[in-house]
Amino acid sequence: MGTGLTSGIDYSTMITQLMQIEAQPQSLLKTQLATVQSDASAMRQVNTAFAALGSAAQALTKAAAWNPAKATSSSTTVAASASAGAQAGSLSFSVDRLATAHSVVSARSWTSTTASFDLGSTLTISSRDAGTSFGTIEMKDADGDGTVSLADAVTAINKSPLGLTATAVNTGSGYRLQVTSTATGAAKAFDITSDTQGKTAYTPTTSGQDAKITIGDATAGLSATSATNTFTGVMSGTSFTVSQQGVSASITVGTDTSSITSAVQALVDAANKAVSTVQTNTDSSEGSTAALKGNSTLNNLASQILTQVSNAVGVTSAGTAKDWSPVTVGLQLSKDGKSIVFDAAKFSSALSSDPALAQAIAGGTTGAGADNVGGTPDDTVVTDGIAARLSVLSEMASDSAGGIITALANGQDTRAKDLQEQIDSWTLRLQQRQQTMTAQFNALETALNSLQGQSNWLTSQLKSLPSWSSSDS
Repeated sequence: MGTGLTSGIDYSTMITQLMQIEAQPQSLLKTQLATVQSDASAMRQVNTAFAALGSAAQALTKAAAWNPAKATSSSTTVAASASAGAQAGSLSFSVDRLATAHSVVSARSWTSTTASFDLGSTLTISSRDAGTSFGTIEMKDADGDGTVSLADAVTAINKSPLGLTATAVNTGSGYRLQVTSTATGAAKAFDITSDTQGKTAYTPTTSGQDAKITIGDATAGLSATSATNTFTGVMSGTSFTVSQQGVSASITVGTDTSSITSAVQALVDAANKAVSTVQTNTDSSEGSTAALKGNSTLNNLASQILTQVSNAVGVTSAGTAKDWSPVTVGLQLSKDGKSIVFDAAKFSSALSSDPALAQAIAGGTTGAGADNVGGTPDDTVVTDGIAARLSVLSEMASDSAGGIITALANGQDTRAKDLQEQIDSWTLRLQQRQQTMTAQFNALETALNSLQGQSNWLTSQLKSLPSWSSSDS
């Protein structure tokens, strides 16, 4: 609807202005919705930080975290690794031989890869040591020319599930079939026979053998073998891979204190991140635009993080309980009390001099609460320690089902949903109101047009009446 032809009124502008007034309640709801959504987003930022803190803390409540092993090798040709809890010690050995994959080549040759294979229609692959069949491979005409060619044989062997690879080798005086095991070791050495040929149809070019090492002095007669070049189980919890024959090497396994220090550093970083995230989102200083300005619940949780790190830890040793300050292992609050400071060198020193005490102060253990399910808000501290305290606190705060912050964020989501429904309802109401206004103004314009018509008719009628003057009397 534009400007009325009869009235000259700009109805479109008038309706737009009236609708802006009508829509003020909806505009207020939209503003509230934006605020609520911003609050929910900020809540989830904080929740994510607390969840990360929980993960870092829980890692240090596990015994394995305090017994990481590190394996080092004296030779660049021997790579060693140790799993958590690996037995400490050292091992010296020499590499007698490396593991190899068994390989054979056909005794006969072919003029081309399309020439007829002629070494049997069914190949049987058997173990070389015991003659046990690994399986059979059917030779098939892959290209459909009516002949099983050398190329068809290569394709069939490569497609088989027996762990073999084949290739047609051009020797310069013809093609020969080479078949190699995909796995190393003596147990994978094989012979090939067929329905027409014996095993002499193929000549071994490389014998499959196990890797072998001699431990200590060769005269002691201690040795170990492996189907691959990787040895596991020679040292408990440790594996090592050899890559050169004739090398002598020593492997030493000990506690990886740097790994423990890094884990404690990760805990401190996560704790500081959680505290700073709360501080940023609840900042109530002048001019602050923080979404959760002054939120007491979140500020209290951040304060608890700092408290749990700074409070003394009770440690029982030889039947005697004593409170130890976290400063003993390099943990303390900053001068302003708003963050945690970690002295990694001091912690490493404490860990080396008294590992049990360092673990007791920085670690601790947790247990399931009344629900008998670990990793839930009612978890309890079983053995006091900073990591145990922070683990329980973070679960209480960020658990996906019953965490305090999770509940706050979900509450904002529910409120946002309610506001959106009100906004949608207002949208329908405003559409109907605009339609009503448009109809009313249309009716008004129609009525004015009708009145204008009547006015014009009356005017014409009046003009048609005879004129009288005094001279006619």
